[in-house]
Amino acid sequence: MRFLDSLRRLDAYPKIDNEFSIRTVSGAALTLVSSIVIVVLVIGEINAYLSPNISEELFVDTTRGHKLQINLDFTIPRISCDYVSLDAQDSTGEQHLHIEHSIYKRRLDLEGNQIEEPKKEDIQVSTKRVSSTETPVTSSTIKPACGSCYGAARNVSQCCNTCQDVIDAYRERKWNPNVEDFEQCKNSNHGAIEGKAFNEGCHIYGTMEVNRVEGRFHIAPGKSFSIQNIHVHDVQPYSSSRFNTSHRINTLSFGEQFDFGTTQPLDGLNVVATEGAMMFQYYIKIVPTMFIPLNGSTLYTNQFSVTKHQKSVTAMSGETGMPGIFVNYELSPLMVKYTEKRNSLGHFATNVCAIIGGIFTVAGIIDSLLFTSIHVIKRKIELGKAS
Repeated sequence: MRFLDSLRRLDAYPKIDNEFSIRTVSGAALTLVSSIVIVVLVIGEINAYLSPNISEELFVDTTRGHKLQINLDFTIPRISCDYVSLDAQDSTGEQHLHIEHSIYKRRLDLEGNQIEEPKKEDIQVSTKRVSSTETPVTSSTIKPACGSCYGAARNVSQCCNTCQDVIDAYRERKWNPNVEDFEQCKNSNHGAIEGKAFNEGCHIYGTMEVNRVEGRFHIAPGKSFSIQNIHVHDVQPYSSSRFNTSHRINTLSFGEQFDFGTTQPLDGLNVVATEGAMMFQYYIKIVPTMFIPLNGSTLYTNQFSVTKHQKSVTAMSGETGMPGIFVNYELSPLMVKYTEKRNSLGHFATNVCAIIGGIFTVAGIIDSLLFTSIHVIKRKIELGKAS
């Protein structure tokens, strides 16, 4: 018995008989409010415990062996697919050759409705031309008639038998071809393509993989080609000021896509050209990102920030360039790593105890102040000292 009596003295929670306790309306209201607050905070703490914690690290990127995957989805509502080219270049300005890609073009009417099924775009570029001294391989021994190059031939033996041959010869001379003057173009579909240049829109989408180096890609009107390592676009027979380069960026991202960080800051961007021959430039800073989930394989992607610039490149503006959408990107030497981790059960229990104990303690202090204040006021009223 003495042991039990000694043990009772250690009780930090002395009990009061019910006949000595006083229950008040203010105490009941404070109890209800405190209970609601405790329930809300505990539910929030449970959600935080069940949600993985994400830690962030920054270190030098050593994963240079990976290819850079570019995911793009652009809509150009006022230029035909037959008159729009997609080209990619590396940091030296050289054309990317034999890019692994799945880029498609879908013809649209001016209302944005699909005209026909999408077709795969050919963005492989070859600047090699067959010399006039080379003997073409053919299954026929009959030599075709030699078509005129209309003064653009490099030598007397060069022939221009097709509309494209004449245009290429003019390009090498850096002359502006007028297809209406060429006999070879009268029976070709070249004129049909030009006729619908502004009567249709184009949806360009897909992915392409390039070397993991600084580079650029652009979507611009006219057929692209190279002359003496200079990349140009032929927009003849139209003036460049006639091209409306308004566009919508449905999606632009680099690497695998997941909903975390700033991996798609340009998605849904609508850009309207206020005049003809507008050049839109996007300067992108790519930060390689690694995401390690709780379950599953490591995900490699890229976050990026972007700076936008636009200008008019008409002859009257005095600016150089060509109309189109130009995306320049560079890679940061640093990588960000996000790692999902489970929250500690001990941390969760500590927070729940802190919530319950803290709120009941604060509520008890407030209840004690209210009870004391009300009791003092009543005593003054009873003694007639209230004024």
